Amino acid sequence: MEQKDIETFVQKVAQQRDELLLKMHLAKAEAKDEWAVAEKKWEQMKAKTPALARESGESMKDLGTAVKLVGKEILHSYDRIKKILAK
Repeated sequence: MEQKDIETFVQKVAQQRDELLLKMHLAKAEAKDEWAVAEKKWEQMKAKTPALARESGESMKDLGTAVKLVGKEILHSYDRIKKILAK
């Protein structure tokens, strides 16, 4: 390999390195944002869960539905975070 070829190759490697560093940084920020959303929903779900023990009948059914809905949203957020981190 000639000096020019080596320099070109090193530049190509450096460019890919820089692009990957940027993508990892952006993915990390995106994952953190998604995590913050999931954590808020987690707190909502935890707050509603003890109420299930105190309620009965239709109220319990409504609370149970709400907890399941929030739980599914949290799991969906976790899936998105996994996909972000897998990129």
